Amino acid sequence: MKTRLVFFLSSLVLVLMLAACSNEEATEGEKQTEDGKVVLTGLITKHPLTKDLEDMEWLQEVEDRAGVEIKWEEVTADWDQKKGAMLAGGDIPDIIIGPNAITDADFAKFTGLFEDLAPLIEEHGPNIQTMFDEQPATLALASQDDGQIFGLPKYQRFWPQTATMQFINKQWLDNLGLEEPTNWDELFDVLMAFKEEDANGNGDPNDEIPMDFAPPGTTGFGFFHPTVLLGSTGMTITGGGGQGYFLEDGEVKNFFVDERYKELVAFLNKLYSNGLINQEVFTQDYTKYQSVARGTGEDATVGYTFGWESTDRFGLNISDQYTSFEPMKQSADYDGDVSWSYDYDNLNYGVNFVALSSQTANKEAAMKFINELYDPEVSLQILFGSIGPNVEKSEDGSYKVLPPQDEEMDPGTWKWTSTWADNGPMYISDNLEVELGADMQAVKGQQAPFDKVFETLDKENNVFPGMFLKYSDEDNNQMSLINTDFMNLAMSKFAEWVSSGGIDSQWEDYVQEVESMGLQTNLDIMQSYYDEYKNNQE
Repeated sequence: MKTRLVFFLSSLVLVLMLAACSNEEATEGEKQTEDGKVVLTGLITKHPLTKDLEDMEWLQEVEDRAGVEIKWEEVTADWDQKKGAMLAGGDIPDIIIGPNAITDADFAKFTGLFEDLAPLIEEHGPNIQTMFDEQPATLALASQDDGQIFGLPKYQRFWPQTATMQFINKQWLDNLGLEEPTNWDELFDVLMAFKEEDANGNGDPNDEIPMDFAPPGTTGFGFFHPTVLLGSTGMTITGGGGQGYFLEDGEVKNFFVDERYKELVAFLNKLYSNGLINQEVFTQDYTKYQSVARGTGEDATVGYTFGWESTDRFGLNISDQYTSFEPMKQSADYDGDVSWSYDYDNLNYGVNFVALSSQTANKEAAMKFINELYDPEVSLQILFGSIGPNVEKSEDGSYKVLPPQDEEMDPGTWKWTSTWADNGPMYISDNLEVELGADMQAVKGQQAPFDKVFETLDKENNVFPGMFLKYSDEDNNQMSLINTDFMNLAMSKFAEWVSSGGIDSQWEDYVQEVESMGLQTNLDIMQSYYDEYKNNQE
């Protein structure tokens, strides 16, 4: 009996030791919580307004259904600087989420750092596969030229043809007996009157900011920047301008070396030097840009500016003072076409919103989580917020986007505060029946002044389909190196020329310097890919 007991105890110790060793081996790779959830690390680039991820009801539900617990790092600023160091070191989280947070150029440069998702989608990505089947453009956006998939796209369906509308304070115009400007010269006169004549009528002639635009970054232009005024010269940019590449009569060009860009910058310097542009335009952050335009009480502060929708831009107190208006001509005698920033693809589609590390211990669990994000009901909550506080689900399966719980908050701010919004991966199926909120319903009417230019726009030959062009690793690396140096020069010169002048005397040397960086090489590469893309579309 004693011998049997010793044998039993010895066996028990051995079993426990083996179990401990097995557990140690699992811990070195895959980690799990006490209730069996797979522990993953995640990083998201999110809007500064967006609340902490731990407070998002829908996200916790998604993690639970996928059987994962994600330790999130939330980045709201300086992502490009952080990303460079992170990728160079090779130590990346399991999942990275954000609009083009990891670019095709990054995938090409850091080969082997990210997982090819195509096999995982076949096994564990039915929602993603449905998106590919129902919206084939998303598969084109996701796929590299060899068929590999390193970043997943988005499709959000509801957005109009431009993200950037121009707004002017109609009440100020009425106070001063002025009309909406139809060209740049008239805009100058209107802004000068805003500056000198107490446009808001509060007795203080010095508290008006005639014009303001969003602070430009260092890597190119985006929404709410004055590059939309290039449309006054007939040029059609996309996404607010980006790195300057645009299409004109089927030819790929770059506006940073175009005489029309020079004329726009010179005009902006004229405005700035006369005190007509916010003198802090290059030092304020986006939050300040938004808050300044909301004025003080019933007194508006900004006369002419750019934004998405009036309540989003100006808040609830003074938004009714503003109106959107038609794109202006460059001059009264200009008889060419007028255009604007055409952003439909940039708004409703997006590239590289999710990437997965090749070192992730449990790739299947990570893909199950990613797949959940592309469930249309989840995607609706990614865009507008959780069912309950933000979205109402009816018994018939339809949805209604609810007004903000805070009556003092506009719907646009409420959305960005509540969830990932436009910065998240998503698939809003066309089959989903959704009643949109007041801001999205208002967008349609506020976009009306821009419809005319888009109705006549030759989208095949004058809209650059940039996100749909997939370059080889070699070409991506080549263009990335050139664009990095190019943007460092071009964006710093934009700020310098607008605030201090000098573009006329420096222009020729600047163009030569840009060309010496290899801009023509990029244009030739992009032209060849565009020609191939167009031939495949025919």
